[in-house]
Amino acid sequence: MNVQSPPTDKQRIEKLQGLGSSRKRVEDARFTQGKGNYVGDIKLPGMLFGDFVRSPYGHARIKSINKDAALAMPGVVAVLTAEDLKPLNLHYMPTLAGDVQAVLADEKVLFQAQEVAFVVAKDRYIAADACELVEVEYEELPALVDAFKAMDADAPLLREDIKDKMEGAHGARAHYNHIFHWDCGDEEGANKALADADVTVEEMITYQRVHPCPLETCGCVASMDKINGKLTLWGTFQAPHAVRTVASLITNIPEHKIRVVSPDIGGGFGNKVGVYPGYICSAVASIVTGVPIKWVEDRMENLSATAFARDYHMTGKLAATKDGVITGLHCHVLADHGAFDACADPTKFPAGFFNICTGSYDIPVAYCGVDGVYTNKAPGGVAYRCSFRVTEAAYMIERMIDILARKLDMDPAELRMKNFIKKEQFPYTSALGWEYDSGDYHTALEKGMESVAYKALRAEQVDNRAAFERGETRKLMGIGVAFFTEIVGAGPVKNCDILGLGMFDSCEIRIHPTGSAIARLGTISQGQGHATTFAQILATEIGIPAEDITLEEGDTDTAPYGLGTYGSRSTPVAGAATAMAGRKIRAKAQMIAAYLLEVHEGDLEWDIDRFQVKGNPEAHKTMKEIAFASYNQAIPGLEPGLEAVSYYDPPNMTYPFGAYICVVDIDVDTGVTDIRSFYALDDCGTRINPMIIEGQVHGGLTEALAIAMGQEISYDEIGNIKGGSLMDFYLPTAVETPMWTTDFTTTPSPHHPIGAKGVGESPNVGGVPAFSNAVHDAFAHKGLTHTQMPHDHWRVWKTAQKLGLTD
Repeated sequence: MNVQSPPTDKQRIEKLQGLGSSRKRVEDARFTQGKGNYVGDIKLPGMLFGDFVRSPYGHARIKSINKDAALAMPGVVAVLTAEDLKPLNLHYMPTLAGDVQAVLADEKVLFQAQEVAFVVAKDRYIAADACELVEVEYEELPALVDAFKAMDADAPLLREDIKDKMEGAHGARAHYNHIFHWDCGDEEGANKALADADVTVEEMITYQRVHPCPLETCGCVASMDKINGKLTLWGTFQAPHAVRTVASLITNIPEHKIRVVSPDIGGGFGNKVGVYPGYICSAVASIVTGVPIKWVEDRMENLSATAFARDYHMTGKLAATKDGVITGLHCHVLADHGAFDACADPTKFPAGFFNICTGSYDIPVAYCGVDGVYTNKAPGGVAYRCSFRVTEAAYMIERMIDILARKLDMDPAELRMKNFIKKEQFPYTSALGWEYDSGDYHTALEKGMESVAYKALRAEQVDNRAAFERGETRKLMGIGVAFFTEIVGAGPVKNCDILGLGMFDSCEIRIHPTGSAIARLGTISQGQGHATTFAQILATEIGIPAEDITLEEGDTDTAPYGLGTYGSRSTPVAGAATAMAGRKIRAKAQMIAAYLLEVHEGDLEWDIDRFQVKGNPEAHKTMKEIAFASYNQAIPGLEPGLEAVSYYDPPNMTYPFGAYICVVDIDVDTGVTDIRSFYALDDCGTRINPMIIEGQVHGGLTEALAIAMGQEISYDEIGNIKGGSLMDFYLPTAVETPMWTTDFTTTPSPHHPIGAKGVGESPNVGGVPAFSNAVHDAFAHKGLTHTQMPHDHWRVWKTAQKLGLTD
């Protein structure tokens, strides 16, 4: 008779596939087979389709709108304008930044492609054709596209709806095109540090306007059930609960009568956080017609009218001693917000977390001030794969560090090492108020430099420059070093909210009698792998294999209230909520196990997937046994079942960091930049799934490559957008994307339940300055200080030409 041996501890851990396991993504099976369920896949009986008439002008007055020809077209059901929305008080909607935005243009258009009318028809093609038949008479007005001229005395007045309102959501407005002034730090102290310094550097650094450009564009389906009075919205929403709350505030429909569902989402990157006119118009049209309405934008609409990112003009000043110790930082930002302030930033931080601009450095005194202005561009200012303007801050300080290194004739890596916050200084409070939780920066950069043979690369660069001078090569080698500290996990209710909604997050867990589980969260995945990684967190916490745990997100009728997924907040906040809910489950399970084993709770210890009696591991109860017992053995004074919910309000943000080193070879005659190698070391605290982390880093670095080397949404002098299609907006393919070398150190967050910090945004934050620093480094010996991104072939060739390096 064969007696099966009990599984070993190693086998039990492997079966769990918990924290640290490179578990394959469970979502991918349906995606690779074309079985995903996106907004575009939703088909409902009687569904109609909406499309927009959009403005061809950047700034113009609407003289008249004639709908007759469009309404006469067979298949057209309705054409909505601002005049139709006014009686419902829906012609303006609140933005997440406390501004208001026109749903449909009211009397004026303020940016090219602004929504002017909404056509509803029997199919999408009829709607598109009918849009061409809507006759709009415009009176063109002077356009304002230069943020530096926005507050000139003779600047065009843009927002006539608030022209006499000199107090905005964030304080006094200094000009009719001014949105806010926000600052923090010690300006007097920073100026004194600059005045007293041995060495100072100053540079105006622009982070150009770019666009998240997710694979799936924005869209929604709205369906109003007139029988029960319930409005259901399916859409590309990164924060479904927040959308439900905003929809209730706008429509006056009670929130319990609104259901918001986010199905599969084909990428978000911040683009799908806000509320767009298409959502409002679809809901209104469904209420009016009594049938479902679908709106899905095309690619040009997505690039032209949905939320942009960046457009920050940053003037940085650094003070230092002659041996390279930084003594002060002063930074002023001119922020171009477009026609409406539609940024998705926490209420108390109209410039996001830009005050992380001291970076990874122990800078004793600092000041930053930000002025936001209106221009005739599309509104927005979203966190495109970054946490609330952190990537702008990281780019600014990392460029300034390199500029200071050149002036001091010091190696950029050496200057960083000299000024890093030291390991023993954590938790560290920065000069601008943030409390960094943990870090070991010196170890990270030392490991990176050793891994890439940094000293050998610098020696090779010396040889390359000598060979260039001898005419033996037409390529210059550049080495870009970047080190970043990000601030993620928004956030603590004490200082983070959006429109008064605290930025906590949630998890609800239910264990079934047979030992499987379902977890519902207030987040929504757009490709991050939540169904895989959150199950791994729970597997470790409650001892049920990850394959037996189902995750649900994105349905406000079933998920607990949460603030959604963006800014790397899923793991730091929702992941913590998941762990805490799991611990509530385990605490109750311990009571049940003690009852079953007839011992005191304190006599039990947790071991992988079971509770066992201390000193007698043979006496144990597995979680599957405990789950079944919880439903069929009444324990005096204890409710049946195993369920828990946790709303997690983090005590602090988390601060992932990383060391990136990029090596490029630039052909000065063509401006072509070859990425020879890119090394990325990330420290995201506890690593939940190494394979998914690597995928996140690869994706973020590819977006960083796109931003640094080619992406830009630009406008001509009359407000015409010049990057509104994929013919003009750079998206790298596998051909342009280099091989990435990834690495890590592990410095857990001391306040997070599992020590995790978040990683999804980090490679974009650190990657952009690494690419840019590499390009600048190639020309540094020729006296180049700074050029503006993107570093495309044309701009790089122009730089070489200005430096006298071309024939």
